[in-house]
Amino acid sequence: MPPPSGDDRGGRLMRKARWNPSLCVTIIAIGFVAILTSPTFAQASSDKIVLITEKEAAFPVASGTDMTFRGITRVPKVVLVSPPGDDSSAHSPAHVQFRFEAHGGAKIDPRYVKITYLKNPPVDLTERVKSFIGPNGIDVPAAEMPAGNHPIRVEVKDSEGRSGSASFTLKISQ
Repeated sequence: MPPPSGDDRGGRLMRKARWNPSLCVTIIAIGFVAILTSPTFAQASSDKIVLITEKEAAFPVASGTDMTFRGITRVPKVVLVSPPGDDSSAHSPAHVQFRFEAHGGAKIDPRYVKITYLKNPPVDLTERVKSFIGPNGIDVPAAEMPAGNHPIRVEVKDSEGRSGSASFTLKISQ
């Protein structure tokens, strides 16, 4: 028996699958709402984020957090710009800024930047600051965190595959 003609079978299917403009608008609207309410977009649209929660601040400090390495090659460097690393303390929300320094013409790859709150257990803060990471550093205009001393480690990798890290203590007062 021959297959049904295009007008017969195909025509019936096409009539059932007609384009519905109101359905299309609804699907697009749902997509926009999903994008606008996603955590990454919400962080990018607002300069203020919760970097460290009260619960995380209550975790015990991790032991053995000094990760100083010495080598012959010049690994990328991380420098704390703000808040100042001296004995003064900042108020929350604080401007938190780290500068990256690569050597020998290499560039820092933002995909390989990791920021960790050095508690037990360690807390990965990378997703919270992802929209504030660039090839030259991390710049969070308003990071909320509870009062206290907060040990942070920032790890970077350059375009030559060299890794570097540095640990800092963010001091936040009431």
